[in-house]
Amino acid sequence: MATDTLKGTTGAGGASGGLRRLLLDNGALTALIVLVIAMSALSGDFLTTDNLLNVGVQAAVTAILAFGVTFVIVSAGIDLSVGSVAALSATVLAWSATSAGVPVFLAVLLAIATGIVCGLVNGILISYGKLPPFIATLAMLSVARGLSLVISEGSPIAFPDSVSHLGDTLGGWLPVPVLVMIVMGLIAAFVLGRTYIGRSMYAIGGNEEAARLSGLRVKKQKLAIYAFSGVFAAVAGVVLAARLSSAQPQAADGYELDAIAAVVIGGASLAGGTGKASGTLIGALILAVLRNGLNLLNVSAFWQQVVIGVVIALAVLFDTLRRKAGATPVAGASGGGKGRQAATYGLAAVVTVAIVGATSFLHNGSSAASSPKMGLSLSTLNNPFFVQIRAGAEAEAEKRGVDLTVTDAQNDASQQANQLQNFTSSGLGAIIVNPVDSDAASNSVKAADKAKIPVIAVDRGVNKASVDALVASDNVAGGELAAKTIADKLGGKGKIVILQGQAGTSAARERAQGFANGLKAFPGIQVVAQQPADFDRTKGLDVMSNLLQAHPDVQGVIAANDEMALGAIKALGSKAGTSVSVVGFDGTPDGLKAVEGGTLYASVAQQPSQLGKIAVDNALRALKGEKVEETVKVPVKVVTKENVAGFSG
Repeated sequence: MATDTLKGTTGAGGASGGLRRLLLDNGALTALIVLVIAMSALSGDFLTTDNLLNVGVQAAVTAILAFGVTFVIVSAGIDLSVGSVAALSATVLAWSATSAGVPVFLAVLLAIATGIVCGLVNGILISYGKLPPFIATLAMLSVARGLSLVISEGSPIAFPDSVSHLGDTLGGWLPVPVLVMIVMGLIAAFVLGRTYIGRSMYAIGGNEEAARLSGLRVKKQKLAIYAFSGVFAAVAGVVLAARLSSAQPQAADGYELDAIAAVVIGGASLAGGTGKASGTLIGALILAVLRNGLNLLNVSAFWQQVVIGVVIALAVLFDTLRRKAGATPVAGASGGGKGRQAATYGLAAVVTVAIVGATSFLHNGSSAASSPKMGLSLSTLNNPFFVQIRAGAEAEAEKRGVDLTVTDAQNDASQQANQLQNFTSSGLGAIIVNPVDSDAASNSVKAADKAKIPVIAVDRGVNKASVDALVASDNVAGGELAAKTIADKLGGKGKIVILQGQAGTSAARERAQGFANGLKAFPGIQVVAQQPADFDRTKGLDVMSNLLQAHPDVQGVIAANDEMALGAIKALGSKAGTSVSVVGFDGTPDGLKAVEGGTLYASVAQQPSQLGKIAVDNALRALKGEKVEETVKVPVKVVTKENVAGFSG
């Protein structure tokens, strides 16, 4: 009876059990296939050669970082420093090859060496200093980012042309970043599956004490593991900087979380002992497909974060269920296992092509929209100034019958490059860009120019690329106005502090330059401190509170935007508007309310909603082939309590 029951169960569930086991063992691949099919069905722009290459390029940096993180996670560690190490390595390369005059080949070696040194320091702190990996790599995250800012002095450094080719294409169509990603993936797979240190990683992750007792030199192995992670981070930094034509000191901020997510989504366990390079690649592709598809579907960047967070949570949940169900561990298989894996990937490709081919008929024969389509990429929507630009642009677009897609780069030049690539491959009629950084946007704008898509820059220009028009206020002139305003208020004498914007952004640099230029005419004004508060109200409060401890007799404050000014006002308390005068920048609604209330003496207002409206108007004119002015200046205006009632941004 028992025998019959066993046979019946096996026979009845053979096919379904095999399918269940296949899906359990290849959950990430299944998720990727479902995503590709869904995006193909929802957007006719997704399944194009250009866009699929965009997905590869956008996955490249995350994948390369994640390959290095795979080594660490397989050995039951964690590395939070890879994003900062990537930025530091790229900065070292750019600075060495330009300011220091080092030959490019040696500069590249220095960049790789930088990654190795950072990895070795992590390994030493963990293996010999007995620090938890989380703490050791968190410290390196801060140190590497700080060194990147120190070396670059907070400004992007142009990349040598010979290295910038890493961001180009071969034969005019095959992106070099994708090739680098494939090469680094093959190296990672070889290390994990074919080398002694790769087997050591699995042993240490599975049971570190057992590995030590079996003769493995665990401490030295960990040094090598974190050094490998540093090498891959350095390569990722070079590829990212090549895409942006410059080393950005704030580049790859938060990328360590994407890298860890890619590894986990790809089937590795944070408990260690499992993971493989192919799974990590699939995890990185899932994140890239999600972001690309959601951009094409005009989903808010805020909701994109929610979706990606849910996907990561589901991936970890699935990993737990997979283990409980007894799925095959995701480790370095060999022999027949690799053959079955290759067959699985081949079958998955065939199924995907067949289903996607069928879904493509959904988009065939669909008539083109009668209304013109435009894309607007804003540097951030976490700042009221840029929210007003969006509001003005959307109001004008609705009035003129324009279908406007708005994206948020979240002050990440790389993310903005991805968004602009998506706009270009979607065949939009025109693109409006508010660059995170004027240099970093150049390659993406060149690609749009090549595709004959008009590009309008708003608020900030684009260097080394041609735009049809620049709609902007003059940040330098505005900074000079702010300096003159505070000096006049103080009668030409007094002590002031300056709250600077986010290091590495063009707006922060230009406004700081304007402040410096304007104060030259007032030798009686003494700048006792200058500190960045990153355009953020909370940081403005904290920085100003700290500065007041050292300079309690300060009489004036210039802030590079209204948000920081409002934070400073909170720190000053009753002093704001009485014994201390504060001047902000932008003319945001909250800033104007503070001006009206007397706590903010003045704001250099840029009329951001007008910037958005004029940008859409010029983009529409360029799309119709009409002549537009190369530079359209929107006047800045000093708004004080006397004229705030009649001012409209």
